[in-house]
Amino acid sequence: MTWRSGARVRVAAVGDPHLGADNGDLYREHWEQLGGQADMLLVAGDLTKTGTVAEGQFAAAVFGQLPVPVVAVLGNHDYHSGRCARIIALLRECGVTVLDGQATVLEVRGRRVGIAGTVGFGGGFVGKSASAFGETEMKLFVRRTERQADALKAALRSLDSDARIALTHYAPTSDTLAGEPPEIHPFLGSYQLGEAIDSHAVDLAIHGHAHFGSQHGATLHGTPVRNAATSVIGRAFAVYELPGL
Repeated sequence: MTWRSGARVRVAAVGDPHLGADNGDLYREHWEQLGGQADMLLVAGDLTKTGTVAEGQFAAAVFGQLPVPVVAVLGNHDYHSGRCARIIALLRECGVTVLDGQATVLEVRGRRVGIAGTVGFGGGFVGKSASAFGETEMKLFVRRTERQADALKAALRSLDSDARIALTHYAPTSDTLAGEPPEIHPFLGSYQLGEAIDSHAVDLAIHGHAHFGSQHGATLHGTPVRNAATSVIGRAFAVYELPGL
C-alpha cells in the first residue's frame, strides 16, 4: 500500500451499541460530531437490542444522520427476531452501507479504502474448534461458519483499493477474547474468519461481540485486529489510523 505523506485515514469504529428507544441518545451526540474526528464510522454489529423492526427503525434514524459515511454489519442481536432483512433494508434506505458478504469502497483524500464485511459466526480457534462431523446440527453449525468465511474472502478478493479493512461481528482471532471465559470462545468467533483475512493483504480487521474481551490483537499472520465493542473501548467510538495503527 502506497500513501502520500500525511495522507492518514481516520477510521472510527464501534460495536454492540444495542440501540433502542430508551438508550438511543447515549452516544448520539458524540456520533454527530464525528465530522471533525474521523473519515468514516464502521459499526461492528448488534446495532439493536433484540432485532425488532422498531429498533431497526431507530438505529436507521440515528446512523443515517451522521456527517461521515457509515458502514455496518449485523450481529447476533440483530438476527434474534428474524427481521434482519427488514433491518438491512431500513438502514440502507437511510444511507447506511450494510455489508452482508459484500464490499464497498470509500474515497478519502484521493485514496480508495475498501471495506469487506459480514457478520461471521462461531466455531472456535485452531486446536480448540468445532468440526463438521457427527450430528446434522453440528455440521450445519460449522458449515455456516465456513460460508461466512468464504463470503468474507470473496468480498476481500473483489476489492480494488489502496487499503483493505475487514469488518465482522464475530472475532477472527482469540487474542481479542482475552478476558472472556475460555469456555465461550467457540461462540465468540472462529479461526476461519482469520484465515479469510490472512488470504489477502488486509490492513485492519474490526469486530465486536466480545463484551469482556481485549481491544488489541492480531491474526495468525499479523493483521491488526481491534475489538470495538462499546464495553471494551469504553466510549462512543474508537479511532484507528491507516497506516500506522
